[in-house]
Amino acid sequence: MRLFGWKGPREGGRPALSRAGSGVALGEWPRSYEAQVRDGYAGNAIAQRAVKLVAEGVGSAPLGASAPELVALVEARSGGQALLETVAAQMLLHGNAYVQVLRDAEGGVGALYALRPERVSVEVDAGGWPTAYRYAVGERRVRLDAEGPRPDVVHIRSFNPVDDHYGMGCLGAASGAVAVHNAAGKWNKALLDNAARPSGALVYDPGDGAALSAEQFERLKTEMEAGFAGAGNAGRPMLLEGGLRWQALSLSPADMDFVGLKAGAAREIALAFGVPPMLLGLPGDATYANYREANKALWRLTVLPLAGTILSGLAQGLAGWFEGAALSVDLDRVPALAEDRERLWASVSAAGFLTEEEKRAMLGVER
Repeated sequence: MRLFGWKGPREGGRPALSRAGSGVALGEWPRSYEAQVRDGYAGNAIAQRAVKLVAEGVGSAPLGASAPELVALVEARSGGQALLETVAAQMLLHGNAYVQVLRDAEGGVGALYALRPERVSVEVDAGGWPTAYRYAVGERRVRLDAEGPRPDVVHIRSFNPVDDHYGMGCLGAASGAVAVHNAAGKWNKALLDNAARPSGALVYDPGDGAALSAEQFERLKTEMEAGFAGAGNAGRPMLLEGGLRWQALSLSPADMDFVGLKAGAAREIALAFGVPPMLLGLPGDATYANYREANKALWRLTVLPLAGTILSGLAQGLAGWFEGAALSVDLDRVPALAEDRERLWASVSAAGFLTEEEKRAMLGVER
């Protein structure tokens, strides 16, 4: 008997991301994955650069495989996309990657293609086990088989403690920091549009105590917006009528720390995607001694674990076509780890009490 703590798919079978709200104001975040990608990836330079650093690292990693055909299949472009780079980006943003196996005329593997994860939903049996995947494009629905030694699609997902069928991406965890960072950017833009200084107030102080009429108020408001608002009118002199004076507003110490708030949000975004802030050019970060150490940490802590998850998932899914299929990163050919490998080789080579076979086994070198 198979036990599987299945929970029914929600929202059309797609994983829930951030649930902070449906708006885009500070402290809120769009619910749908498409909206989150627009605001959190396409609209945020820090998040986009962090994802690109990791995804391009996975895509450029030198591969080792049990068969040369496997490496050629994974490294080949299908539909113009670089498979490993695309899958890595989807894992970071969505937490799920679905790789469709395209058959050739003989029934073998002709190509691999990464599907859009937000368009895929899992179909389960009565026991909660995945049996198929449904891919939706507009009104069209395609059913892809997930059972048997040769499935139509390979599902690779990250760990999700609250869902049995869908992984959890990093975009939801970074959503709060992205909202703060985007709001800070909009605030700075608005400040520049107002002559790079905080706005002020027109104070009406008539001698006879009469207030402005509604007509006078609307005329004054229209003239201010037309003649003095916007970056094009920065520094333009203002002519005030009797009873009006300009009162400039200054920034409080809390407002002056707004730049630090934005920098802190940027570092939190980098943390969510596993990228050392130093590699993103963020100021005030001295965690690593130099750029080389930060790059090494990126590979050790983020790129290699993600690449291992993707490659092992692909190898398992393709085992029906390639007996004993195995895919991994060739650590000896990773430039960022060259110094570590050199020290390992030197220490193992100097160990005279080890046999040649034992040294080869420690270094992962085959005869």
